[in-house]
Order: sequence, then structure tokens, then C-alpha cells
Amino acid sequence: MSDPATDKPTVLIVGAGLGGLMLGALLEKQGVPYNIFERASTVKPLGSGMAVGPTLLPIFQQLGIYEDFLPLGKRIRYTPFYKESLESYRPTDHIAIEEFTGYEQYIVARPKLYELFLKQVPANKIHFGKRVLNITEEDDKVTVYTNDNGMHVGDIIVGADGAYSAVRQRMYDRLKAKGELPKEDQEDLPFSCTCLVGQTRILDPVKYPIIKESDCVFPTVLGADKPFSWSVMLTAQGTLCWSVIHHLNEQTSKAAMEQRFRSNDNAEWGAYPAQIMCDETRNFPIPLGEGLSTLGDLYDMAQKDMISKVMLEEKVFTTWHSGRVVLMGDGAVTAMHDAITLANLIYCMPTTTAEQVTKVFEEYQEERYSAALVSFKNSQMMSRFMEKGIIGVIMLYLMTHMPMWLWRLALAQTVKIRPQVGFLPSIPLKGTVMPIISPSEQKAKALFDRQAA
Repeated sequence: MSDPATDKPTVLIVGAGLGGLMLGALLEKQGVPYNIFERASTVKPLGSGMAVGPTLLPIFQQLGIYEDFLPLGKRIRYTPFYKESLESYRPTDHIAIEEFTGYEQYIVARPKLYELFLKQVPANKIHFGKRVLNITEEDDKVTVYTNDNGMHVGDIIVGADGAYSAVRQRMYDRLKAKGELPKEDQEDLPFSCTCLVGQTRILDPVKYPIIKESDCVFPTVLGADKPFSWSVMLTAQGTLCWSVIHHLNEQTSKAAMEQRFRSNDNAEWGAYPAQIMCDETRNFPIPLGEGLSTLGDLYDMAQKDMISKVMLEEKVFTTWHSGRVVLMGDGAVTAMHDAITLANLIYCMPTTTAEQVTKVFEEYQEERYSAALVSFKNSQMMSRFMEKGIIGVIMLYLMTHMPMWLWRLALAQTVKIRPQVGFLPSIPLKGTVMPIISPSEQKAKALFDRQAA
């Protein structure tokens, strides 16, 4: 058997999103050779705010970026919900998360988190403007062909390029041609929401006193007679991020899909559709005080090219790998957890044979598939709030009238998946709710401990 310390696979990562960068940073720690290929020619600081807490912070400690992260985030303790009239529901309370895990929850502007992870990967290992045209595979190697006539050979290809993955499409085309692609994976990728995201410029705290709040202000408003919900998040940089979600029905989803594919071939629309959605929603009210009474007030304080409209897809595919090609999930936290599992298993690979690669991919899917389903179901449950029928009414009532003991039980379940990297020094466990220790973490840690001894 080969020594894992010397017989390392060459990994080709397609997609330089948060998941791809996390995998690159972890492979960098291992000394595994890798390259990241990104179709975009430049990094554009798009996006809203995202929640980062105990499901990621231990890994940040292991990577040595925890102290760099803290100034970027703003602690969140409550999420107030409002009717469109700005009459408030009972806010949801996140304070117990610190008790359960020993970590607080933060809101961070997604572009800031992206910048932090971009620094963890050497610039010469990220190749922008490289669109994947084709993938070919032989028994012992796999090759990526890019739009600049590039040919890149490795042992493993990781598709970290989002919901409309070029890697997945080519893998599925190959499997479908051989009659090996399950029917459920041949169906169109459904989506039930479109989302407008953006961020204001840095605001004057004298003119807008809310900027001086020590914790993140995070109001969410539920539309009364319109299929929209919208949230605003205060960042540590003195900006306000927003996320406006248009909840689609069968008819509007089909119309939005047709409009989308007239515009481009991935999950982001261009500037014109984003501006149309801004115009449509600019009068929606927000409870932020004088000078910040509508979403339009935020839109007017943002660079127009930093506002984007994206699709929020809803599907868990059943086929995650074939041969030497493997896929990572979409979504920030899910994709980063996928990267941790995959990195743990790559660390333990004894050889780079086709049989060993398949075994690693099978272990990876077995571990991550159930977690992906849980995340998918949680997302579906949250979307039920916007249903105008009896189910939506019941869901909203339960959320806003749930007894605290029941809320604490539900909250405790959300923090049980707190993985760590097995091949880096462990971070001591904290809090009253112990995490689920993943098989890949245990496997990598056992090998790491043996090598250290």
C-alpha cells in the first residue's frame, strides 16, 4: 500500500465559489496538488449577508482564520418578523446557540467572507476566465478542456460550479447516453423563488443611527397580499445588505424560467432584470427608522452593478459521482461542509486507482446525502410561510407562537452538524449539545494521529 503522505492525487476543482475555495484551502493544508478553474473573468463582490456560526467557526479556527473573521461579522441574537404593515410578530431568539455550542452566530456580508477565503488559496492556483468545454476520462486520469484551448490532467475532478454545473451536465450527458442516469436526475432543475440581493455603500451613522447598533439588526417582512418576503441585515462594515425573495407558483415559475434562459445560461440574470425587480419592489416597507423606510432607500444607496438577481433552486440530485468526477452541493454552508468531508477522505486515500477513487466518492455521498436532504427539507419548510392557504397560516402561527422549550429543542437540532477537519489539530468541543462526529472526520483523525505518533 502506498503512503498517503507521498501518493497524493491531483485535484481539478471547477468553480471558485465558497465551496471550491474551502476545498482549495483544505487541500493546501494537506499539500495535495490542485488547481481551481472559474468561468468568470473577475471576482465581483455580489451577494447579501449570510449567517455564519458554530457549523463553520471550528473549521475557521483550524484554518487559522477565526480571528480574521470576527471583525467581519456582526453578532445576531434575534430575528424580528413583521407583517407588511410593520406590525411585529414575536421575534425568534438565537441566544441559546451560544449555550448549546460555545459559539455565537454572526451575519457577514458574503463578499467579505469570499475575500477572506480567496486569501487562503495562492493566486497561481486559481485560474479565472476558464470555462469548461469538455471532460474526458481514461482509467487512470481525467482531463478538463477549457475555452482557451487549455488541457488540464488530474486524478479527480470536483464540480463545485453551482446549481447549473457544467461538470454535472457533462457527466449526466455521458451517463444518459449509456442509459445509466436515473429518471429523477433527468428532470429539469426546479426553482420556486427568485431573489434580489445587494448591499448599500457605507452609511453615515449620524444620519442613520441604526448603523451604531452593536448587534446585527435583521428584520424580515412577510408580504400581505403579494408573494414576497424581504430581509435587511446590518453588517460590521456599516452597510445594509438585503435579500428580496419572490415566491413563485407554477405559472410564475415557468415564466421566470423562460425569461431567465433568454438572458443567460446560469443562475444569475443580467442588470436589466435586476433593475426591473428593483422597480417592482422599491416601495416595500422596512422597519429601520427615519430615512430608511422602504427598500428603494437601500437601492438608491447601492452601486447598480452590485445588485443582482438570482434563482433559488430546490432539488437534491441522486447521482453525485461517476468515474473520477464528483459533485459538490450548491449553497454556501452546504458546499463548504461537502468540501470538508471530501478533503477528509482525500487525505485518507491510500492510492489513486479508479477503484480507490470510487470508494472515496461512495463514502462521501453516503455521509453527505442525508445532510443535504435535511437542508433541502428545512428550506422547503421555511418557504411554506408564504403560502396563502391554510398550510401557510398554520406554519406562521407555529413559528410565532412556539413555546420556548420547543423552540430550544428545534434550535438544538440545527447545531448538531459541526464538522471538523480530521487532518488538522482538533478544536476542543464546547457547549451543552455535542456534535455528530462524522465518519470522514474520524477516519482522517485516526490517520493524522498515527502519523503524528
